[in-house]
Parts: sequence; structure tokens; C-alpha cells
Amino acid sequence: MAERDRDEIGKARNSRPRDELGRPLPHGSQGVPRIPDDLELTPAESLKYAQELLDQGLAFNAHEVLEAAWKSAPDDERSMWQGLAQLAVGITHVQRGNTAGAAGVLSRAADHIDEADRPAPHGVDADGLIGHANALIVDLARNIDIDAERLRPRLVSA
Repeated sequence: MAERDRDEIGKARNSRPRDELGRPLPHGSQGVPRIPDDLELTPAESLKYAQELLDQGLAFNAHEVLEAAWKSAPDDERSMWQGLAQLAVGITHVQRGNTAGAAGVLSRAADHIDEADRPAPHGVDADGLIGHANALIVDLARNIDIDAERLRPRLVSA
């Protein structure tokens, strides 16, 4: 049996390469660059990086950036960051063709983002993102094709 890749405290690492939608590829395959597990960015840097990834169609990677921000966020912002990470996961499900999974995660994302103060911290466009997630849910239920541009929401108000 092959040894699992683990960090210094024994936690399993997932070092398998992944495709642009975050699906694992066989060992030795060429995947998209991975987001480091120990990513430490300011909130503004996290939002900027996640936006760049969303704009490239890499919602799974954007999720990893937003999840790192969520894990290090102060208590009063954690729900918002969780919602942002879930929004990226919901978009990943849309990209993968998993409409039922996408709708459920997008609904939870909207609920978490809605818990943010207004105006939301760090310029996050909470109301716009909630509307965006809800519009995607409606279109998924109606089986309406969603073009790639709609899967690149603006995280921060202009």
C-alpha cells in the first residue's frame, strides 16, 4: 500500500494534481497550480486573489483562497467569509454540471453572506452577491444555460 502524504503533525495532505474544476487527476498528471494550505493574506489581498481566480474560471481555487480567509477571520466576519467560500463552491458545482448541488450550496452561501453587517466589511458587495446567487438558483431550477461570464461575480463593490 502506498504511503499517504502527511504533514509534520500527521494530518493528511491532498497532493494529487487537480484540473481547473478542482477534480483530482492521477498522480503524475499536470494539473492547475494549487493554492497553498498555509495561505496567509490580508482580507483585501484574499478578495483580490479570489476575484482574479474567478475571472479566470477557477472557482475551485477561489474557494480555497476564501476558505483560508474564513479560517483566519475574526468571529464577526466568519459567516461572511464562509458564505463567500460557499459561493465559489456553488459556482464550481455549476461548472461541473451538478445543478442540484449548486443550488443547495448557493442557497447556504446567500444565507451566510446575508449575516454580514451593512455595509459589509472590506467592500464586499453582500447584497449584490446574494442577488447573484439567488438568480443563479432560479436559472438552475428553470434549466437555463448559464454562461461563463455569470460565473464570475464581482466580490467587491465598484
